[in-house]
This record gives sequence, structure tokens and C-alpha cells, in this order.
Amino acid sequence: MAIEVETKDCSAVCDAELTEMADLCAGSRNALEVGMLSKQCEEWVLVTVASEGGKIRGFSYCTLERIGGTPSVLVGAAHICRNNRRDTVLRAIITDQLRRSVLAFPDEDVLVGAQINDAGALDAYKTLDDIVPRPNHRASGEERAWGRRLAKRFGVAANRYEDRAFIVRGDGKQPVVLDHASIRPEKIPAEVTEQLAALDVAAGDTLIVFGWAMAEDLEKLL
Repeated sequence: MAIEVETKDCSAVCDAELTEMADLCAGSRNALEVGMLSKQCEEWVLVTVASEGGKIRGFSYCTLERIGGTPSVLVGAAHICRNNRRDTVLRAIITDQLRRSVLAFPDEDVLVGAQINDAGALDAYKTLDDIVPRPNHRASGEERAWGRRLAKRFGVAANRYEDRAFIVRGDGKQPVVLDHASIRPEKIPAEVTEQLAALDVAAGDTLIVFGWAMAEDLEKLL
């Protein structure tokens, strides 16, 4: 059965959808209750929902905006189902968000940023360039500055953000992350997993990650 994807304004999300989203992620360590998901509708502009047979298989709150003049796709709370079609669902959601970005920002490179606490979530960045942080790469001053900009945009207090490690230290509350678990975690390179080794997930720590969707690649989505 085909995966159907829709990106719509957060104001169009109904209570039944919020309940289904909460049920979908209930078994995850990043589970979000209906109240938290409803709050996300107030904090973000858009939500991308992937469905199969009328059932939600994944969702991602997001916004398309310029940060300091740079076109950006920012991802808020997102969760992908844990069945064997999870990669297809994730790819469908990311592709739809990128397609919308090229419509909003034609002929421009677009930054894609999110918070994660599982190395599997980096599957969302497979089509992106210059991912930061990444193994064996020492972030430049400008890249660290981007980390700080994103932390601020995500509402992170300056004293909780470690800009050289791109780590947000938790405050004990449920973090808002792009929640995707790899279907083959054993295939994730050790150096990739190591990037998240310093996180105290129980305390709500996250890693800010961003990458670039290049204009020539985005054009192919039209």
C-alpha cells in the first residue's frame, strides 16, 4: 500500500489526529502526549503527515523560514513508525518538506536543522551535504555559529548549549526531537554513534544537527 504524504498548516490539525500521533509514538522513549503535540501546533507553522491505509505512520512539525537571510527548514517534534516501512515513511516526509522548500526558496541552497538523540535519526540527512556535526570533522567558527543560531531558534537557553559539541543539555523535560530508529542499528558506523555518546538521554540531552540541501538537487523534486 502506498504511503500518502500531506503537509498542512498546524491550525488544520484536528484532535483525532493529535490522538493518533500520540498513540503512534507512545512506545518510544521520546513519547509525546496529546497536550505536548497540541503545543507544537502553536509553536510551528506546518506539519507533514505520512499515512498508509488511512493510518498515520509518521509526522513532522516544521517551518520554512529565513535565518539571517538563509533559507531553512527547521524540524520540531517528529516521529516515524517502527515497522519495516519506516525508511520509506521517513524518506517521504523529508522529500515533501524539501519539495516545499524549493517552492518557497527557488534557486537557493537550504539549511535543514533538527534536534536528535538517536543516531538512527541521521537517516533523515542521507541526501544532504556538509552535515554538522559529522565524524572526523572539526567544525569551523561559522558552523558553530549556525549551531548557536539553531539552538536559539529552538528555544534553548544559552547556558544549556555546548557550541563546540553541538549538545543541548536537558532540563529534565521531554525533549522535542526528530525521532527515528534505524531498522538496522548494527549497520550504523561506530564513529557516527560515538557522536551521541556524551548525551544523557534520560535527562533530555539532544544533539543539534544540520545539513544543506543544494539548489541543483532540490530542483529535481519539482
